[in-house]
Amino acid sequence: MLRYSTLDTPTGPFTVVVTKDGVVRAAGFTTDVPELMRLMSPKLRAPAEANDDVGPVRDAVRAYLDGDLTALDAVQVEQHTRGEFMSHAWDVMRQIKPGAPVTYTRYAALAGRPLAVRGAASACARNAVALILPCHRVLRTDGSLGGYRWGLPVKSWLLAHEANG
Repeated sequence: MLRYSTLDTPTGPFTVVVTKDGVVRAAGFTTDVPELMRLMSPKLRAPAEANDDVGPVRDAVRAYLDGDLTALDAVQVEQHTRGEFMSHAWDVMRQIKPGAPVTYTRYAALAGRPLAVRGAASACARNAVALILPCHRVLRTDGSLGGYRWGLPVKSWLLAHEANG
């Protein structure tokens, strides 16, 4: 059984879906739990119930919003993919520092495949644990925001929050 909880944030509701051990399997700026469940690998899906006890992620998100931009670093996540590059790219994504966004081109290079810009973009698009794996820190090659599943106003706010932190 999975648990989920929704927190209020300056950019709107943020919902996390976790295992009984508090490992985050999905997260996003929405209250739509079925939508979050669809982002997860089918292998990781399970019935979910509302429960404010979602482990340390709740406090970590609050601390992040209060200005501790490294508070999410210790939050455990679990995603699944068939591709080795995707798993590695997610690990690399987690190393992108707050206030230091990178382009898709730079992200691909950091992931060890400089020509895999589309693969890097795919890693962002398939990221089911938004905010904790900071896909919002990856920008278009021209430096513009690009896309963000949860909307460009949210991405813009997160980048400004981190730049000012």
